[in-house]
Amino acid sequence: MNFVEELKKKAAAAGKTIVLCEGEDKRVVEAAARIVKEGIAKIILIGSESEVKSVAPNVDLSGVTLVDPATDSNVDKYAELLYKAREGKINKKTGAPEYADVAAAKAYILKDRTMYGALILKAGDADGFVSGACHSTANTLRPGLQVIKTAPGIKTVSSCFIMVAPESGNKYIKEGISLFADCAINIEPTAEEISDIAIATADTAKKIAGIEPRVALLSFSTKGSGNDDKYFKTVPKMQEAAKIAQEKAPELALDGEFQFDAAVAPEVGELKAPGSKVAGHANVFVFPNINAGNIGYKICQRMGGWMAIGPVCQGFAKPLNDLSRGCSVDDIVATVAVTALQA
Repeated sequence: MNFVEELKKKAAAAGKTIVLCEGEDKRVVEAAARIVKEGIAKIILIGSESEVKSVAPNVDLSGVTLVDPATDSNVDKYAELLYKAREGKINKKTGAPEYADVAAAKAYILKDRTMYGALILKAGDADGFVSGACHSTANTLRPGLQVIKTAPGIKTVSSCFIMVAPESGNKYIKEGISLFADCAINIEPTAEEISDIAIATADTAKKIAGIEPRVALLSFSTKGSGNDDKYFKTVPKMQEAAKIAQEKAPELALDGEFQFDAAVAPEVGELKAPGSKVAGHANVFVFPNINAGNIGYKICQRMGGWMAIGPVCQGFAKPLNDLSRGCSVDDIVATVAVTALQA
């Protein structure tokens, strides 16, 4: 059984309900039907019946719960939830309260289905949330930050991609699974934030991907071979992040800073970082910023033939995940399975 099939099997056993926010997207509708048919999860799909039929007229949605905010009997409950969650918050552009009253909150959620989905999750009417097929990461994650919020003790919300090797495999990643972070949320994380990202991604590697994490903090430099103090100071940032992470999680196999080849190839790791337990054997890769991470995972996906599952969000109080707008139906199905396992 391959990795994705194993994920789906575990998700099916969990029996969770996941809300998909984008009934206006054909891929999402097709994924919803497949997920229910295969028993991976129960699905709440946000959209009107006419809208869903117009984008996917031949899709059988038997077993999918279709929720149209305009006719949903729970809309007042969700409006009250939003108003209470944001009470006292001020709109920075207008200087006025975000929502003057419950009626204003209701008017807003009738227009914003991503927020509506987050409120379904907040209310406990679903176990997890997936959106982003036709919305930006910012639009998808904003409701999470505003109403779901972070888990207790968590300072940094982050993301990772679970990268699945093609059928031909990969000579360096023997498990066929690796994780890349953070490729979607934190644009220029601090050393402290990178340490949080590294530890959170290691936890996802173990709990969701089922692999023993070996974490490499990446750079264009290996153990001080390069220096960019004059420009961006990313090398010392990654060195400091490694120290902080090692202090926070001394039991974790983590090291850096490494160039990618030193992190993944044993012959290069031994040459450039002799004595490191991670160099040449890493399977979790933490990038210095979103530029490097986003470019890196897409090169791996498009030129290397790896499947990218995610971005898998880390740090929210309840499971909430974002999709790439270039996602396929298979990607959505896999992301729902991951979300079910996070619940």
